[in-house]
Amino acid sequence: MARSLNEWLWQHEFWLPPGITWDDMQESEDTHYPQPHDLLLSIPFALILIIIRYFFERTIALPLSSKLGVRDKLRPKAQPNPVLETFYTMHCKNPKEGELINLAKQCDLPVRNVERWFRRRRNTDRPSLSKKFCEACWRFIFYIISFFTGLAVLYDKPWLWDHRECWTGYPQQPLQPSLFWYYLLELSFYCSLVFTLPFDVKRKDFKEQIVHHAATIFLISFSYCANYIRIGTLVMVIHDASDCFLEPTKIFNYMKWKKTCNCLFMIFSAVFLISRLVIYPYTVLYNTYYYSMEIFQPFFGYYFVNVLLMTLQLLHVFWSCLIIHMVYKFLFQGTMEKDMRSDTDESDKDEETEKMKEKNGITHFSNISSKNCIQRNGSQKQNNRTHLTNGHAKDR
Repeated sequence: MARSLNEWLWQHEFWLPPGITWDDMQESEDTHYPQPHDLLLSIPFALILIIIRYFFERTIALPLSSKLGVRDKLRPKAQPNPVLETFYTMHCKNPKEGELINLAKQCDLPVRNVERWFRRRRNTDRPSLSKKFCEACWRFIFYIISFFTGLAVLYDKPWLWDHRECWTGYPQQPLQPSLFWYYLLELSFYCSLVFTLPFDVKRKDFKEQIVHHAATIFLISFSYCANYIRIGTLVMVIHDASDCFLEPTKIFNYMKWKKTCNCLFMIFSAVFLISRLVIYPYTVLYNTYYYSMEIFQPFFGYYFVNVLLMTLQLLHVFWSCLIIHMVYKFLFQGTMEKDMRSDTDESDKDEETEKMKEKNGITHFSNISSKNCIQRNGSQKQNNRTHLTNGHAKDR
């Protein structure tokens, strides 16, 4: 059965243009073509990248964060409570009002204390500022290396300047060693991101990131197997160009260098919008959809690669909308919002809302009558003020 599936999967009608078979792609001593089994090398290389990243973050990035003044917030820890911990891990991290009341009865605690316990417990799971800094440093180093590696590999290639050259002689285009190692570098990196996804900083666009990584890995793998090497190298260089500015923007944001962060963000926004909404559609989408038809007729691989490229473009549009919204806020309201996709989450808002209520002398939870609220506000006004002075106000 496995043999039959393998034979069905590698039918030349799926991968190659009409009139071309795998026999036409036979290698010789001087001519080498992409082989699917080459992609298996990306797995050990991805593990090597993870090891390098581990030592880089702990021996270079983490000490650097201390020297640059990146400080983690001192978050109060939730007191040990088996009942609440079980509910938190097994059921829900953000219980609703009725669940809070039931849990408060089980633990013989005020609802406010239960609500606070869950907020602090969520904050415990949130990544620290130093972790975000280390992750941004690692990605910045990789994107810089990858981008300039791509330029070094492609600067003398004809298809970088004349996009029709992507299809000259296709699919019988020999694989050059420099292109192979460039492909392996990119594929190994995105495989490493998938492996570390459960441990990395979870952002608001977590689902979109999964789709992006999956589409990227499929696109790189399929383009390699079907010998879309030339168009694939253009895609990778275009993507790395804007990422080189995104990661240092995050780094300076964590360092609280607001002016530098704002300037880099504007540069990143311009590069991203131009590269992803202008250069990418013309250089890649138009090239793949129209120029390729001058060489061969449509086949399965043609449609499949275009679907993957369009999936990436839809993600570009999604992120562009977020970026344009942030740029609008900065230009017309004079303020730069927090990173809409990574730096702010629901727990942050809950904590800030709660602190604001405490600062204003307001104690709020759902099952307390307004009379009791007024009494508590009066009796604990001095305590709230002291509590803020001892920690909460300083943590903001």
